[in-house]
Amino acid sequence: MFMSKRWFVIHTYSGYENKVKANLEKRIESMNMEDKIFRILVPMEDEVEVKDGKKKVTKRKIFPGYVLVEMIMTDDSWYVVRNTPGVTGFVGSGTKPIPLDEAEARQIIRQMGMDEPRTKVDFNPGEQVRVISGPFENFGGVIEEILLDKNKLKVLISMFGRETPVELDYNQVEKIT
Repeated sequence: MFMSKRWFVIHTYSGYENKVKANLEKRIESMNMEDKIFRILVPMEDEVEVKDGKKKVTKRKIFPGYVLVEMIMTDDSWYVVRNTPGVTGFVGSGTKPIPLDEAEARQIIRQMGMDEPRTKVDFNPGEQVRVISGPFENFGGVIEEILLDKNKLKVLISMFGRETPVELDYNQVEKIT
């Protein structure tokens, strides 16, 4: 079976997604499976509805009848999830559950507005930094932009009398105080 943490999709009776999530969370706790089954998500998104001139935001299920479970697939974890009331089975071919592709899982989580936790950035545009690793080690530069989506900084490094923009990881630079 799989020995790393992956996202799996389980099929439930339509309308029972939240009940299955609650039941599964109770079972994980009572059967001490916190080290194998991590997060349970009912994929939802905000839907804006305009009625009588008033905007109302409601949650809408993206995939009715399906729940996402982040888990390490073992015989025990499979048994706990599979035998939760309301679960009709895992999505996959035959009896073998197939994990979601990492990109698919990230896309669904992003669609729900629940991006993975971001790294806290302690840099600001305009700050002076020194490169402490990589091909530009010991060069000084100025932060031009913080690229949160890539977890990188765009730093202007002076080379051959010109400002050259270079993308660097947060851990490749240090502030010059």
